[in-house]
Amino acid sequence: MTSNVTTDPVAAAQRALDEHAVQIVQWHFSPETGCPYWLDFAAKADFNPLSDVKCFADIIRLFPHFQDDALRFEPLDRWVPKPYKGRPFCVFETGGTTGMPKQRIGWDDYKIDYEQFSETLDDDAFPRGGHWLMVGPTGPRRLRLAIEHLANYRGSSCMFVDLDPRWVKKLISSKQFDQAKAYMEHVVDQATIILKHRKVTALFTTPKLLEALAEKISLPEAGIKGVFVGGTTMTPQYVRFLIEEVCEGETKLVPTYGNTLMGLAAHKPLTPEDNYSITYHAPQPRAVLRVVNPDQTDQLVDYGQWGRVELTTLTRELFMPRFLERDEVIRRKPCEQYPWDGVGDVRPFGASKQTIVEGVY
Repeated sequence: MTSNVTTDPVAAAQRALDEHAVQIVQWHFSPETGCPYWLDFAAKADFNPLSDVKCFADIIRLFPHFQDDALRFEPLDRWVPKPYKGRPFCVFETGGTTGMPKQRIGWDDYKIDYEQFSETLDDDAFPRGGHWLMVGPTGPRRLRLAIEHLANYRGSSCMFVDLDPRWVKKLISSKQFDQAKAYMEHVVDQATIILKHRKVTALFTTPKLLEALAEKISLPEAGIKGVFVGGTTMTPQYVRFLIEEVCEGETKLVPTYGNTLMGLAAHKPLTPEDNYSITYHAPQPRAVLRVVNPDQTDQLVDYGQWGRVELTTLTRELFMPRFLERDEVIRRKPCEQYPWDGVGDVRPFGASKQTIVEGVY
């Protein structure tokens, strides 16, 4: 008997995404399980999400771009799906920008996201049972709990050195470069002291802090097997510098791309053909990244072309359709490990036309 189901991995991934997208829309727009924000949206919309969304493309076709002000000013309780009512939630803030932050509520998503990410990590570089150190933004960000959960999930413990990226960005924007440098040295000094007195096998930080740390100590000699980084632009030249000089070709470097709204995108393992250009793939089907034409955001750009990142988040805790991120990327083809579109050479949106302050985050 011949099966009609294709074994093409790209088609299979698309089929899984379509099925997942319908389930999540049914969850968020059903009176029994939806949250007040999306139920009110459906009552005013000129389409019925419950009957009109039959695949992921229907979300793209029917929903407008999600506006992030909703995460700044809507009462937090309006995002609570009915089955979660009465269960205390965590409040996570995004990024390093100042002003009223975007706030996402959550319960278990960060655990699920990072447990899935754990499967991409090499046990030799991130040995189970060791101690980890995070040098980066903690405070109200999801990252702090997520990194600790990732370490715990792998049987490890995690220590922390905090960094306030909003303060760094403010210092740089006001041209107080000496203060920014002093703050960065303060953070790196704290990390160095811990590394000199504690056995740490894995490290999470930003690329710039990693570079500064490596000026104080040798990462391999300090016993660090693996380091994963994220948060700022990494050109192919910079990636090569981090691998060969900062990590001395011994400590494994794992670049990541993510945020509070998406979760964590893993990178495709580098090959000689990549020439140190990093490609990330979203944790699909829980989140979907599309690379769209900035001037006509209903259109994808061709593979190999620059475009703006559009994020759709599809979990039971958060439905966020077609949010335009502040990043621009090169659209990359699916690969063996991740049979859906990837994004390459991430940089701030508009970076080709003006200088963007990224700080150290």
